[in-house]
Amino acid sequence: MCGICGFTGEMLDLNDRKAVIKHMTDVITHRGPDSDGEYFGDGVTMGFRRLSIIDIASTGDQPIYNEDRTLVITFNGEIYNYQDLRRELLSAGHTFTTQTDTETILHGFEEWGEHVLDHLRGMFAFAIWNTKTKRLFLARDFFGIKPLYYCTVNGQFVYGSEIKSLLEMPGFEKKLNLDALQSYLSFEYVVPPQTLFEGVEALMPAHYLWVSADGSVNVHRYWDPQFEPDESMTEGEAVDLIDKTFLESVDAHRIADVEVGCFLSSGVDSSWVASNFAGQKAFTVGFGEDERYNEIGYAKTLAEAVGIEHHTKVISPEEYWNAIPKVQYHLDQPSADASCIALYFVSKIASEYVKVVLSGEGADELFGGYNIYHEPADLAAYQRLPLPLRKAAASIVEHLPNFRGKSFLIRGSKTVEERFIGNCSMFTERERRAILRPEIPLHAPQELTKPIFERCQGFDDVTKMQYLDLHVWLIGDILLKADRMSMANSLELRVPFLDRRVWDVAKRIPSRLRVNAQNTKVTMRQAAARHLPEATSKKKKLGFPVPIRVWLREEPYVSKVRAAFESADAQKFFQTPALLRLLDAHAAGKADNSRKIWTVYMFLVWYGIYFSGTQH
Repeated sequence: MCGICGFTGEMLDLNDRKAVIKHMTDVITHRGPDSDGEYFGDGVTMGFRRLSIIDIASTGDQPIYNEDRTLVITFNGEIYNYQDLRRELLSAGHTFTTQTDTETILHGFEEWGEHVLDHLRGMFAFAIWNTKTKRLFLARDFFGIKPLYYCTVNGQFVYGSEIKSLLEMPGFEKKLNLDALQSYLSFEYVVPPQTLFEGVEALMPAHYLWVSADGSVNVHRYWDPQFEPDESMTEGEAVDLIDKTFLESVDAHRIADVEVGCFLSSGVDSSWVASNFAGQKAFTVGFGEDERYNEIGYAKTLAEAVGIEHHTKVISPEEYWNAIPKVQYHLDQPSADASCIALYFVSKIASEYVKVVLSGEGADELFGGYNIYHEPADLAAYQRLPLPLRKAAASIVEHLPNFRGKSFLIRGSKTVEERFIGNCSMFTERERRAILRPEIPLHAPQELTKPIFERCQGFDDVTKMQYLDLHVWLIGDILLKADRMSMANSLELRVPFLDRRVWDVAKRIPSRLRVNAQNTKVTMRQAAARHLPEATSKKKKLGFPVPIRVWLREEPYVSKVRAAFESADAQKFFQTPALLRLLDAHAAGKADNSRKIWTVYMFLVWYGIYFSGTQH
């Protein structure tokens, strides 16, 4: 696991290029503390930070070159089938000088060009420079496990694993992207390819781009995770396929020249991963003694049953709140997912023992694990009523005070495309208008989700919801926090559920075998149950519970948030009285506004770090 960055053009002399690339790599040292590397070519400057996992000797240092040094690569990630590809490329006449998976990509690019991406199994973001054509090739993995960002500064193309590298480019002008602020308040994270830095974009998963000698940038999609449900598949066939394929994926993801551990919560996803780690190490964190916020007890039971060396930590409220600025700095963009900080702490503990961990991200998106996926079935009977009648009922109750069933009536009047913007929905358009300054324009979140829904027409509502979450929630929230929090602690995190071979099974499973009236991830749970105690395999989805609702009714935390809401930074974007009403109602126990409060507060902490030089 590593960090990459660089820029094209020759507006700077060599000494200045050396200074700039050093600054760009220094700010991502956490991604690769073992070594660094640079390449200064005719038209490009490339930087690299290395965390040694495979071929840990110096022969694995980057950049790496092909035989005649006409191609140069820097690479972030792991290729799990690199040994098979290496044998194939050796048979084709290629000469290798290292044992790395990186060199396999480079010779594969020589052999197959852009189609090397079709041969790779793994997580990756890489840059290849062609010294003859003066063209730069960048690519990102299938699901977006590894990040990659880019922008143009004074005609020079600039890229990096983290946005903070791009900010080091001379001439970069920091401006807040108000359109991205809109999406952040709706979704609790910034929806890619947008970022909160004007002019900076994320290269989307399963995309590559070419930067030509004339500076033109051409972006292409090379893969799309489309569901292809096989309605003839039986429950038993699905369980057998999932079981066999996932266990093989775990084995592939354990390839390393260093020790590999795993994260462990009380849920079925991480527990199934951990069931393969007998005699090795697992890591869990929690809060206090309340089992609603502390999964250590559940995890400990499984660890003992499987025979895992189990390391745990109870995070105090003070530790959690003190870590918030550091976490928001490492994220590059604000995230209101409160589990980010917990993930930071579990990564920190793991990094004291191992360099690599396996985790359970992706299972919910592939196999239908979120509780919200029950909604289509819950609404089905009501939605048989005439649409005009449902619309009329919704328009009436929308203006009434909250009552039990209000949300049901409103959501039941809408199609899945109208009501669902992903696994998390924060401020409505009306609520955003109430808290934002009036001069800030509003945009409906459906403007971002509509193009994605258009690509999965003809499927049932559950499948549409999963497809959207694969392209929005998974990328913008789940994988972003997983990468940043692990890399903040120089720890490589691998996700065996997000594997091409696992996907080839998941895409074929019909929705009736993913979600039913009783449970989610129906057949995946049955496959996991072959390896887990019954209580674990049937446990309801919890997420990563964090007691922010409780803390936001206690001192000193209420006062801390109040100070941020009354700050000059807040007044640039928000109406202070509206924010304080949210906070006061929650603190008094009159409403649960905790997630909305947290969303605004995380933005203000992030803004203070990256724009105003203050920390709230």
